[in-house]
Amino acid sequence: MACGVAEMRVLVFGQSGQLARALQRALQSVGTGQMRIRFLDRAATDLLVPGQAAEAIMADRPELVINAAAYTAVDDAEDNRETAFRINGAAMGEIAAAAAAVNAVLIHISTDYVFDGTKAGAYVEIDPVNPVSTYGASKRAGEIVALAGNPRTVVIRTSWVYSPWGKNFVLTMLRLAREHPRLRIVDDQIGNPTSALDLADVCLAIAPRLISARSESQLWGLYHYSGGGTCSWAGFAAGLFGQSARFHTPVPTVDRISSTDYPTRAPRPANSALDCTKFETMFSLAPIPWPTALARVLEMIAGPEGA
Repeated sequence: MACGVAEMRVLVFGQSGQLARALQRALQSVGTGQMRIRFLDRAATDLLVPGQAAEAIMADRPELVINAAAYTAVDDAEDNRETAFRINGAAMGEIAAAAAAVNAVLIHISTDYVFDGTKAGAYVEIDPVNPVSTYGASKRAGEIVALAGNPRTVVIRTSWVYSPWGKNFVLTMLRLAREHPRLRIVDDQIGNPTSALDLADVCLAIAPRLISARSESQLWGLYHYSGGGTCSWAGFAAGLFGQSARFHTPVPTVDRISSTDYPTRAPRPANSALDCTKFETMFSLAPIPWPTALARVLEMIAGPEGA
């Protein structure tokens, strides 16, 4: 993937998370002559500490800031509300304001959990938000301050992110498959599985256009981008095991259960499917069908890059 911009200066908040690692891998195909990118981990910039994020931006003076850092422990957030809102909300406001001060574009990643899941069809960007968890509420707070703090901001809501690394549904299912012959998986929550590899690719693909766009451009604002097609968690697991069998991994029986049979500390939206038409229309980048994206990730897991 060629970016077409010489020495694009990019600052990424996050280093070890799924999206940050996917961005690092994607850069292998971009080439160092086209992009100068710096990743900030918590040791370098702690989002819990007011002012550190802004200081990093002012010192680096990038053209593009990508926020790939977040408090993503959905259940733990219920007991750590202040921390979740600090990292996902207040720190995002500082990042947006500092990016605006150096005239940098901001790409901020948000979540399907800003919705309550009661809609019958896929959510579009103008649908009312109503988060049912602390995590979702804190991410909604981040959306608001990101868009208000920098006129050159793109917020991308995504869903059900997985990758060859870290903690995610795919790796958890593959581990459990080695331990149990039957797995009970929720079948009444619907969403779009999204590969962090694809999300990283689209972030870098749209970056040159965003950097060259004027403040009054129609590009700025809120978008949805996720894997193409919907399924339940049980359907995702079944598709996963159907594909992973070719790598000689165990294939357990999937018992489809309801959410009430698998209670969690934080409620989840029953429907968090995202309509990505706006993003596809504006940037001419169509979501990749989730089974296709999953195959790419499974090949990486089975190879030397796997977790």
